[in-house]
Amino acid sequence: MHSDTEDLQKMEFTAKQIAEFLGGTVEGNENASVNTFAKIEEGTPGALSFLSNVKYTQYLYSTQSSVVLVNKDFKAEQPVSATLVRVDNAYESLAKLMSLYASMKPGRNGISSLASVSEKAKIGKNVYIGPFSVIEDGAVIGDDTQIYPHVIVGEGASVGSKCILYPHVTVYYGCRIGNRCILHAGSVIGADGFGFAPTPDGYNKIPQIGIVELEDDVEIGANTCIDRSTMGRTIVRKGVKLDNLIQIAHNVEVGENTVISAQTGIAGSSKVGAWCMIGGQSGISGHLTIGNKVNLGAKTGVIGNTADGETIMGYPAIGYRNFLRSSLIFKDLPEMSKTIRQLEKEVEELKAKLESK
Repeated sequence: MHSDTEDLQKMEFTAKQIAEFLGGTVEGNENASVNTFAKIEEGTPGALSFLSNVKYTQYLYSTQSSVVLVNKDFKAEQPVSATLVRVDNAYESLAKLMSLYASMKPGRNGISSLASVSEKAKIGKNVYIGPFSVIEDGAVIGDDTQIYPHVIVGEGASVGSKCILYPHVTVYYGCRIGNRCILHAGSVIGADGFGFAPTPDGYNKIPQIGIVELEDDVEIGANTCIDRSTMGRTIVRKGVKLDNLIQIAHNVEVGENTVISAQTGIAGSSKVGAWCMIGGQSGISGHLTIGNKVNLGAKTGVIGNTADGETIMGYPAIGYRNFLRSSLIFKDLPEMSKTIRQLEKEVEELKAKLESK
């Protein structure tokens, strides 16, 4: 057994190597080496940290990290003991380095004797299937995919190559997962859409006979649910990133590279455009069209279509700046109401005086 920290300590990089990989420049000792990552306020010798938020600038002058990524335009106001690697975007550069590290870790492979894999399933090369996972008839698992314990891939479902399905993921029958997708623990792909027809005696279930399709490079957060369509597909386009505890209803389409924060719900048959950013606890009503590059602030309730490029907030949603102005006024409403009633009283008194003359 060995830990991730032990793995990382075997990977040692110098500031010069890091700068060359990121297209940056070194300020300080180009031979300073690192073998782990650390937050700048918790830095230790041999660690790589980053600074992108000015709120953390104070820690740069005291950090024990050996190398710190900073933006090219950063200007230090005090001496810095760490070696700096200047890059265009420190946060993006850190992500590249962490992705490099992740890609260098050896993946698991082999099928556990405690897994249940149908003889009618098609399993690719270098696949890992953990204990108590179930791969049903006709399922297809692509090369280099990692399936952790207690995962279910249903009958006729397909999972692409280089995917990771963490414990307790359920992919229902017939659903399709693209390449390089990551599904976190407890996520459910393809449960029935919420479709019921009201009758005098109650609600009759409407069969949900469609599927869910995730395109390439999609990441699904823990306990997030994407419902199968009534007919056709519920589709999540390539590059979409979904946080934990999100509900995507039947026949929804989420456009390319859209990111959605936790506890958001999208009702049936709505279409969300590409490159949208949706804040946590937002809600989108059914049968709506959300344009491309739309930003929704946290807890936004959308009940109408939105055009490309809009930034909205509140419930019901209004323009972002209008929402901020309204928020400032809201706390003063009781006093404003009192003032208005007083003014109305004075106006009536003036009218009465004028009429009496």
